[in-house]
Amino acid sequence: MRIVVLVSGTGSNLQAVIDAVASGSLELTIAAVGADRPGTYGVERSAAAGIDTFVVDFKAFEERSDWDAALLDKVRSYQPDYVVSSGFMRIVGAKFIEAFPNRYLNTHPALLPAFPGAHGVRDALAYGVKVTGCTVMYADAGVDTGPIIAQRAVEVLEGDSEESLHERIKIAERELLIETLRQLTSF
Repeated sequence: MRIVVLVSGTGSNLQAVIDAVASGSLELTIAAVGADRPGTYGVERSAAAGIDTFVVDFKAFEERSDWDAALLDKVRSYQPDYVVSSGFMRIVGAKFIEAFPNRYLNTHPALLPAFPGAHGVRDALAYGVKVTGCTVMYADAGVDTGPIIAQRAVEVLEGDSEESLHERIKIAERELLIETLRQLTSF
């Protein structure tokens, strides 16, 4: 199985996948890692691991549709079985989603459908939930509305801050992503 991973930041989920592949506990090929802006640590991590990298800089395009088309062309060039959004903070267009039906995975730091969007952890804390967690899903044209593949619960502890809770969710999210990819390789 070949994957392309898309990142916007540090790539901590990506590093977990790189480590699992390197250790032999996850049998797949990371064909490439791409970012939506230059200077992401996720791309640096990948290059250091000998993985092809690319940047399709969102700010280099006047029209969002042109960026989306360029991203689609670049990702397609690696012929992935799956595309993994790993902290990728851009919403891709319908043509991108249609090119990878039920093959574009996304992670989210909440138990969807609760608390979609960019602030799932903050929103869960503000609501006062006692349990939140993370979700791996197939991305669709909505915001965190795609079919759910797997979820893991994380308890909200007394005195949790957004940062402390998010760190525990990230641990669960990395484990869940690896497990999900492992299951997909067995199909």
